[in-house]
Amino acid sequence: MSVTERMIPPQAPPPEEARPYSAERLAGRIFLGVWLAAAIGVAIGAVQGWDTQKFFTYGPTLLSGLGVTLTLVSLSIVFGAILSVPLAFGRMSRNPVISWASYVYVYFFRGTPIIAQLFLVYYGLGSFRPELDAVGLWWFFREAWYCALLAFTLNTAAYQAEILRGAIESVPRGQREGAASLGLPARVTFFKVILPQALIVALRPYGNEIILMIKGSAIVAIVTVFDLMGETRRAFSRTFDYQMYLWAAILYLMIVEILRNLWAWLDARLTRHLKR
Repeated sequence: MSVTERMIPPQAPPPEEARPYSAERLAGRIFLGVWLAAAIGVAIGAVQGWDTQKFFTYGPTLLSGLGVTLTLVSLSIVFGAILSVPLAFGRMSRNPVISWASYVYVYFFRGTPIIAQLFLVYYGLGSFRPELDAVGLWWFFREAWYCALLAFTLNTAAYQAEILRGAIESVPRGQREGAASLGLPARVTFFKVILPQALIVALRPYGNEIILMIKGSAIVAIVTVFDLMGETRRAFSRTFDYQMYLWAAILYLMIVEILRNLWAWLDARLTRHLKR
């Protein structure tokens, strides 16, 4: 490049041609405008229909229901995580019987609606009262809360097992070979080399599973568990005020947003060494 060429400033690229205003873009803008107008209308209605007395009367019951929801989901996630470990290893087992049994379990609980599973536990097993009473388990299955806890645990265990299995299998084989070349035992290799890398991969799917469980837990209100949605339904049946559901939606959004930000922080914290 000559001196003269270096002194000439680069020319700006020609402006891009405006995209044609298609019917799809018009429909999208109309749809967005309708949703925006609906949101503004709901906000105005909520402000105009605000009732302080209802807020102080039913607010504590909604918070109590939120506590039931968080307790139910937390215990389900913990128990499901414990159950998912043997399921994940069963899915990876070379024993065809163990592998097939684990596959059937995961296939059933991932392939059927959670509400159907809840009904099978609450109504289905509840129909065997004499048998359950004979073995001393009727105290468990007669309570809707325990049935919901069992159904949610069995459901999330299937999803967590697949998350854990996929994360473990995603670790490169060279990691195992490198650990074996150093003479590390298989147990040490798994817990010190494979599992930490797998959990980093599984972190975001675990977060998505927890959020889905929180939103899906609203179905327990159908079987008379007074969680957040159950308390909301009871409050609405007494007031016929749609704001009860609006308050419940806000509480769900708050919990989901808190979890989303917490998981983003954990992901950034645990993967900071990969970004250098």
